[in-house]
Amino acid sequence: STYDRILSTRYGVGAVELINEGKFGDMVCLKDGKMSSDSLENVIGQKSKLVDPNGELVKMAKKIGISFAD
Repeated sequence: STYDRILSTRYGVGAVELINEGKFGDMVCLKDGKMSSDSLENVIGQKSKLVDPNGELVKMAKKIGISFAD
């Protein structure tokens, strides 16, 4: 979708900006609708958000042909 293309461009621009600033240990993120960055150390320390393999989101994805290699 158009939204996805614009969002991916925003992430790409953010990544290039981090490279130009020499912030190789950071990642681009979207916070409150604005592009931001956070250190990988902070992100890795957070609890993982797991997706339920039997949940509605996965079931819908499979119905439209998305493969999860299972």
